[in-house]
Amino acid sequence: MSTSRSTADQQAAQAVVRHHAQLAADLDRHVADLLDAADRGDAAGALRHRDELLGWLRDELLPHASAEEGALYPAAGDRPEAALLVRGMLDEHRAITGLVAELEAADRPVRLAAAGRALAALFAVHLAKENDLIVPVLVDAADVSLATLLDGMHDLLGSSDESGKGGCGGGGGGCGCGGDQAPADAPAPTLSIDPRLDVRLLPHGQRHARVLSALDALPAGGALVLVAPHAPRPLLAEVEARYGGGMSTEWLQDGPDVWQVRLSRQAVAV
Repeated sequence: MSTSRSTADQQAAQAVVRHHAQLAADLDRHVADLLDAADRGDAAGALRHRDELLGWLRDELLPHASAEEGALYPAAGDRPEAALLVRGMLDEHRAITGLVAELEAADRPVRLAAAGRALAALFAVHLAKENDLIVPVLVDAADVSLATLLDGMHDLLGSSDESGKGGCGGGGGGCGCGGDQAPADAPAPTLSIDPRLDVRLLPHGQRHARVLSALDALPAGGALVLVAPHAPRPLLAEVEARYGGGMSTEWLQDGPDVWQVRLSRQAVAV
């Protein structure tokens, strides 16, 4: 594989992962709005948010899934090491479609909330498999050019500037942690195919413990991407106090609606 092709394929993979992050953020925002209305017993509000969610699903998520089935999945499914995985991914697409139909048919807040939360959870797991398994298989394939495969496919790559789209459930008022601003010198968004830990739908009091538990489980040299509804400065201070120089941080996205920070455990010197 030539260096230029390898670079182009890596850039295409990063574009797919970035679009996945945007889709996940948008879905989580819609579902958070739906859950908030359901928690308040606001039936009319829940129906309104359901309709907004359904519109987004039809315009964004379902076309994305269809594009994957037309481009990514056939190329990956032709490879013995990924054939069974692709079959499972197609089954998950059918499950996602079923949950969309369930949302469309539901008219009570509790059922809307259940379907919406199930959809967000399934989609998060689905995207993790695509980012961590499907995309790397295609990048590593000597007989497949991911860049050529995805050339001009907006539904898989998203627009060239997605910064004004979407958001998350906590973007407006924050959560009271005091972590509402990223550092002034935080870099422009970059991309990562490390596992994502999205804490935006977790109760606020559980977020720090969940992140620290995940970091404790990281092997030497391992990393994860924290996805948060605000710049998680108090949490990062806690990470620094707990791990010192053993854990490095890299700002990947500094809002305005989603913050992503890559946390990596330093490899042990031999």
